[in-house]
Amino acid sequence: MRWIRRLEDVAMNDVPLVGGKNASLGELLRNLTPLGVNVPAGFAVTAEGYRHFVASAGLGARIREALAGINKDDVDDLVRQTARIRELMLGAPLPRDLEDELVASYRALSQRYGEDATDVAVRSSATAEDLPNASFAGQQESFLNVRGAVFVVEAVKKAFASLFTPRAVSYRLDMGFDHEGVALSVGVQKMVRADLASAGVIFTLDTESGHRGMILVSSSLGLGESVVQGRVVPDLFHVHKPTLREGFRPLVRKTLGTKEIRLVYDEGNRQVKNVRVPDEERARWSLSDDDVLTLARWAALIEEHYARARGEDTPMDIEWAKDGRSGDLFVVQARPETVHSQRKAPRVRLYHIKEKGERLATGLAIGESIAAGRARIVRDPRQIGEVKPGDILVTETTDPDWEPIMKAAAGIVTERGGRTSHAAIVARELGLPAVVGAGDATRTIPEGAEVTISCAEGEAGIVYRGKLAYDLQEIDPAALPRPRTQIMLNVGNPEQASHLSLLPSAGVGLARMEFIFASYVGVHPLALTRYATLAPSVQREVDRATAGYADKTWFLVDRLSQGIGTIAAAFWPRPVILRFSDFKTNEYARLLGGARFEPSEENPMLGWRGASRYYHPGYKEGFLLEVAAVKRVREEFGLTNLKVMIPFCRTPEEGDRVLEAMRAGGLARGERGLEVYVMAEIPSNILLAEEFARRFDGFSIGSNDLTQLILGVDRDSATVAPLFDERSGAVKWACAHLIEAAHAAGRKVGICGQAPSDFPDFAAFLVERGIDSLSLSADAFVRTTLRVHEVEQRAGAGAGAAR
Repeated sequence: MRWIRRLEDVAMNDVPLVGGKNASLGELLRNLTPLGVNVPAGFAVTAEGYRHFVASAGLGARIREALAGINKDDVDDLVRQTARIRELMLGAPLPRDLEDELVASYRALSQRYGEDATDVAVRSSATAEDLPNASFAGQQESFLNVRGAVFVVEAVKKAFASLFTPRAVSYRLDMGFDHEGVALSVGVQKMVRADLASAGVIFTLDTESGHRGMILVSSSLGLGESVVQGRVVPDLFHVHKPTLREGFRPLVRKTLGTKEIRLVYDEGNRQVKNVRVPDEERARWSLSDDDVLTLARWAALIEEHYARARGEDTPMDIEWAKDGRSGDLFVVQARPETVHSQRKAPRVRLYHIKEKGERLATGLAIGESIAAGRARIVRDPRQIGEVKPGDILVTETTDPDWEPIMKAAAGIVTERGGRTSHAAIVARELGLPAVVGAGDATRTIPEGAEVTISCAEGEAGIVYRGKLAYDLQEIDPAALPRPRTQIMLNVGNPEQASHLSLLPSAGVGLARMEFIFASYVGVHPLALTRYATLAPSVQREVDRATAGYADKTWFLVDRLSQGIGTIAAAFWPRPVILRFSDFKTNEYARLLGGARFEPSEENPMLGWRGASRYYHPGYKEGFLLEVAAVKRVREEFGLTNLKVMIPFCRTPEEGDRVLEAMRAGGLARGERGLEVYVMAEIPSNILLAEEFARRFDGFSIGSNDLTQLILGVDRDSATVAPLFDERSGAVKWACAHLIEAAHAAGRKVGICGQAPSDFPDFAAFLVERGIDSLSLSADAFVRTTLRVHEVEQRAGAGAGAAR
């Protein structure tokens, strides 16, 4: 055929002929289907077919006339002139030879699926589309559930005309593309009955940080356009790419979306429509773990193929769908990701909000930055003139028509949408913070009020009332020195791990189990293992917290392993040292259901905490759930860079009991390379360092507790606070003695307390004494790295002079 190509007969080098989208589908059909990746069949009306249509209808000169001198900043003029072009195109007939080939190809596709008139998707594919440095996705129209030759012909013509929507023309002008140099191919592809199942988008990197080791799968009920257009908050799944390739099942994190609506077939009108999703369905996952892992494997294969074909690392943006009739999964589109892939030498920007105000709205954080400005409530893209540079755009949802407004804003808030929504994608492209899926933000945020968007506090994006103060630290990782002493990070919040992993650290010296417990679980472990003993009112609260889990103890193991796994995956293959839970009894009691199981202590700081709980019959079963979570991260996820640490271990014999409890839970020191460290935060850890060294692989100094117990100062007491000083001679002697004793025994010593972050001179002292690693808060990373490098250089110069 002259004007039509079957998708399997085209490939990436055919972009000038069939556009980026169709060329990519052909590439997939030819090269990935033999590897097991399912792609629906179809055909493409070529760009030459489009030009044939324009020429035969005599439209070229009239289109040029309408575009001449168009002012894209004059919205009325842009809308008027582009509407005139589309009317001309829709009023012209397709050339007879083109229409005959189109009808014949559609009938052949229908017969291929055993139908007289099969349902197809008709999608535009511009010849400048899906390039590595520009994304035309969403600029032209798509038509779903098109059935019958007459309707296919009509949809193809509408797709041709959509090359001249206001948003498409505006985008080409912004990107510097010549209108006449961009032609349109149209893909006609067999529909996947995702309206009876689910669909979504895959990115082969973390969309917030740009971390290349993650695959992000989003999924919602119904056809995938609801996800792409940001009309729902989808379920979100994070899969670790390196260990997935090794054959593990590293689905390290799952976030349940709200999935408010479902896009389904409207059989009466041969179109599609949105319907509400019942609450019980919204509370269930839209995709099974097995399906997520299958899609992630396919995505990794697609990324690897494109990397070979292009000769460079190519993160991908992939659309997928599940057929509700057959249960089969399909990839329906794939294109290069166009935001993070263009950042060749990223600078790490660390935002920290210095004050808090009244919360006006909360949603998903996009961008990991902060912005302040006046809130502008906008309900229609025609209100572009109301948004001034520096304003915060607040609206229900966005689509490509909104992009001129979004470019003027300092930040974006939408009531609907998830991490792969239009608003999220464009915000990343523009480098703006955005809060998406923020409920009734247009009602709770006052028009014209000064507000601050904070996307630097984890997964939740928050809109505060008022213009709040914040700090910004910009770091060029390549410019930082690499000291001999390992500089590691303290990480509590798993949601910040991917971003922090971009810092050139040696890994995580302290991952706090308590933060993961509090934010991911919130329930006392014994309230799950001894559920039957709870009061009925507490049982109901626990039921609500564990909804969706038939096994309540699995709730804790699953949630903990997700939090732990998120951190370990972000820093892979660098070591991540996880400290088992170190709540005090009063803190455990505040967890849901905890009051029943915790004693009342006069001094919880020196009471039943740390190691003493792990082997005790009053808590051991709770500790074994922590052990099970660690075992899952190492063995199921394959994240063997995870190491563990025992806090507040008073005696060597207590260390033996803890190690035995761990073995009973299937986690033995030395097996699969597991290293077990001990906190050095009690004088006995220093005085008996040689005995502790025989039981553990290394030490991590906890300077806060060590200072408290050496000086006999309650660190929570304001009265004696002036006496609390980690730089005391006694504390420094203890640290130096531990380093010497541990090294004599062949063991490493690090420090994860706050002192090196707060006091550069204390960090310098430890480096001079030969400490192996310093673990710091992120805000102290740069200054301490520079200080350590300076100390090492000075020490090296001194040694050289002495020689």
